[in-house]
Amino acid sequence: MSQLGMRVEIHVRPSASDTAVGGEHDGALVVRVVEPADGGRATDAALRAVAKALGVPRGSVTLVRGATSRRKLIEIDARSKTDQSLATALRALRRRIGT
Repeated sequence: MSQLGMRVEIHVRPSASDTAVGGEHDGALVVRVVEPADGGRATDAALRAVAKALGVPRGSVTLVRGATSRRKLIEIDARSKTDQSLATALRALRRRIGT
C-alpha cells in the first residue's frame, strides 16, 4: 500500500460537452469537464472526475500544483488500493481515446 500516494499530471479541458477521463496530452492524463475555467470550478470538477474514474473517494485526490493552469499535478492517496492496481487503472485511462 502507498503511504504517500501517487502523483499524476493531468491536462484539464474545461467547458467540454461532457465530463470524461481518458487519453493523453503531452504525457498528461486528459480530463474533460463541463464546468468552465472560472473560480476553480474546472479544477474541482477535474479532481472529482479523476476520483470517480479511479474508484477512490474524492478526498483522496488533491491538487499539488497548477490551480490556474490547464496542466496540473495531483496526488492520489489510495490507501484502499495497492500502488499496482492504481497504476494499472491509470494506464487503462491513458489508453482510452476519445472519451
